[in-house]
Amino acid sequence: MDLKLTNKTALITGASKGIGLAVAELFAAEGCHLHLAARNGEAMLQAKRDLEARFGVKITIHALDLSSTAAMEKLAAEVGDIDILVNNAGDIPAGSLEILDDAAWRRGFDLKVFGYITLSRLYYPRMKGKDGVIINIIGNSGENWDASYIAGSTGNAALMSFTKALGGRSLDHGVRVVAVNPGPVATDRMLKIMKRKAIDMLGDESRWEELFDKYPGKRPATSEEVADLVAFLSSPRSGYITGTVVTIDGGIAARGSVI
Repeated sequence: MDLKLTNKTALITGASKGIGLAVAELFAAEGCHLHLAARNGEAMLQAKRDLEARFGVKITIHALDLSSTAAMEKLAAEVGDIDILVNNAGDIPAGSLEILDDAAWRRGFDLKVFGYITLSRLYYPRMKGKDGVIINIIGNSGENWDASYIAGSTGNAALMSFTKALGGRSLDHGVRVVAVNPGPVATDRMLKIMKRKAIDMLGDESRWEELFDKYPGKRPATSEEVADLVAFLSSPRSGYITGTVVTIDGGIAARGSVI
């Protein structure tokens, strides 16, 4: 299927690894020019060299800590106009209410919750009437509440509401706003969360792999599976999809159980 992404331009945050990097690779394969933003400039530089050589697209990297409004404004100014915004940068810490202090909540929210909102606020007016797309990669804990990931559940639920509120009216302005809710995905970030869960559930972080036995199919999703969904939702093939959240978690949220 031709996703009609050739010569589109996308900005992907959190693009140095995991889901963000998988999305970058798939977009590049579809002929999409890219702006990649994350803290790890060296990893993005390697990705740039590889993807430009393989797919002949133009890739610009932006090595930034995106946990402040000033950083987001700087990024938007450097990048300029785009067709697709993929909000993916985020690292809300795992832990219960008793474990996380206010500073941990604020650090997680500044990068992910306010980061997504700020970049959307900056780009939405510039996308009006231009068939722009904003994709928020959130997480299924926003619909499948988890006391051991309470900050993530709270922040993700807020972003789900933000997506629906903005996306419910956005097609009137020629913009689509959609969210993707991955469940567990085989990434470095998931490892941190799994170790925290292993402590809470099994009393030993080294036993985190045992939790896979409770997952659908006894495995997490792959970054590539999430990237496939993001690419489709970003494309004109999804031209009437907006204001909704698409969950990719093997049925975890549907069965009402974290694992």
